[in-house]
Amino acid sequence: MRKADIVGSIAEKTGIPKVDILVALETFFKEVKTSLIEGEPVYVRGFGSFILKKRAAKIGRNIKKNVAVEIPEHFIPAFKPAKEFVQAVKDSKHELAEHKDSELIAHDLIKK
Repeated sequence: MRKADIVGSIAEKTGIPKVDILVALETFFKEVKTSLIEGEPVYVRGFGSFILKKRAAKIGRNIKKNVAVEIPEHFIPAFKPAKEFVQAVKDSKHELAEHKDSELIAHDLIKK
């Protein structure tokens, strides 16, 4: 499901114009990004948390120059689903092949 699909689904279920839903969704994304940039996690009860994960400093390698490169300690954004959300997905009867985009998902999983 893509952003346009989410907007369309919400518009269909609520009767709110797609433009208004898109603005609300984009504003939500912007607020989550802003909060994380400022170091503040975002908690959505029953859905999950947008948090920062700390990555330790490490030594990497620039393959083109064959040189060791120090990668400093840094933070990355992450999503931690709520227990209810995880359980609902576990209890669902859906299989990967049943999704419209299963070929894309399977292809992405194979590439990793």
